[in-house]
Amino acid sequence: IFPRNVTEFSYRIGGNPASIFMSFQAKSDEDRQEAIDSLRSSGYDVMDLSQNELAKTHGRSLIGGRAPVELTAEEGLFSFEFPEKPGALMQFLEQLPPDFNVSLFHYRGHGADVARVLVGLQVPSKSRPHFREYLAYLVSKGYSWKEETQNDVYTRFLLTRAEVNNSRAQQGPSHPPPLTLTGSSVTEPS
Repeated sequence: IFPRNVTEFSYRIGGNPASIFMSFQAKSDEDRQEAIDSLRSSGYDVMDLSQNELAKTHGRSLIGGRAPVELTAEEGLFSFEFPEKPGALMQFLEQLPPDFNVSLFHYRGHGADVARVLVGLQVPSKSRPHFREYLAYLVSKGYSWKEETQNDVYTRFLLTRAEVNNSRAQQGPSHPPPLTLTGSSVTEPS
């Protein structure tokens, strides 16, 4: 896709193969087709939805949904903000440590001066100190973050409901424990 501007990117863990919803800015119909052909030649199963109104109006907001509980072990949800500029999303992705599995990802360019990204990361317990170092590194580079693992939207709409005593489902999923000690790089107003 690079050097084209990615305007939206959504993914939720759910099995193989992964389904990704992505929008990008093309200079022309030929440029769009060139990008699609390049992805296909790299082995990706591409579906061009540029003329699909349902996808553009509603589908883009519904991508992902709940992930199976067996695929979300040790997952935490984080929102990140950083200065929006060409290549900023690529730089963010390149800084993700390879030992953390990305289980959810949502970015949508709004033309603002701040980029907002929502990321589900699976971080094994033994890697939590390294994860905290990674968050501190991001803050040193001008990024801010907030852990959303205990947010009701996450637990109600993005996690599969947990079984209780193998006899009946809870009214809602339990809140997973947070992965960080502080919960945010930003001081919340009191």
